[in-house]
Amino acid sequence: MWAMLTLADARKRFGPIEALDGCSFSVDRGRMLGFLGPNGAGKTTAMRAVFGLVQLDGGEVLWDGRPVGLEERLRFGYMPEERGLYPRMPVGEQLAYFGQLHGLTADAARAAASGWLERLGLADRIGAKLEELSHGNQQRVQLAAALLHEPELLVLDEPFAGLDPVAVRTLAETLRGEAARGAAVLFSSHQLELVQDICEEVAIVDRGRVVAAGAVAELRRRSQRRQIALQLDGAPPQWLPDVPGVELVQRRNGDLRLVADSRVDPQQVLAEAERTARVVGFSYGPPSLAELFLELVGR
Repeated sequence: MWAMLTLADARKRFGPIEALDGCSFSVDRGRMLGFLGPNGAGKTTAMRAVFGLVQLDGGEVLWDGRPVGLEERLRFGYMPEERGLYPRMPVGEQLAYFGQLHGLTADAARAAASGWLERLGLADRIGAKLEELSHGNQQRVQLAAALLHEPELLVLDEPFAGLDPVAVRTLAETLRGEAARGAAVLFSSHQLELVQDICEEVAIVDRGRVVAAGAVAELRRRSQRRQIALQLDGAPPQWLPDVPGVELVQRRNGDLRLVADSRVDPQQVLAEAERTARVVGFSYGPPSLAELFLELVGR
């Protein structure tokens, strides 16, 4: 069975800058993929290539194993990082307009616009101009524009940027619902704790290439590093375990966060701590997604 969306060896150069250098990844129907990377890594270029907004120099964008064309793109939903709505046009009117561009009848487009505004908590702003809304509510309208035609693929570029916790929760629940409906969902974000919470799979890109892709839990497990958290009562201010392969990440009020080579025996670290002070807390495990990200692309 074909993965629903595939970027295969995508290449794109802007003058001296190689934005995509053999970038390859895929997103299956009914799955959410977090697309991660530092600024300038090629994430936005890859997303724009899906919609033909960037013409690749090489490689392919495939949907069900076939090249993506206009017919397929009309079944996709896109939320760009630079929002693309009309500031002085009433919200409900422009959502209905976008729905018709995606093939809905006028009545169906109006109904979809009204339904999504209600689901996103904006039913009372249907007649408001976009410029009259807060930044967070403008993003909700942009999300509605991407969703109202029930897209088979949903692509969102930094959708959580600038949102308050309530809006973040609403958006996360919406994305989960879209994946459960059967859509393939691809989104970029710098909020790695959030990505770890809502995504089972990620692709991490650096300098135009995917450097790691797969299930979050498996990528964390395969890391050559482990994190150790120590809570100590009565340790000397500058104490560290004298164990090769262990480094200090953070020290705060007697609590230590350490990173260790995966070959380090955690019991050795614990034993040293117990000889020095009273151990209030101890944990050992694979790195968080944020720590794994820094391990792979940290400069």
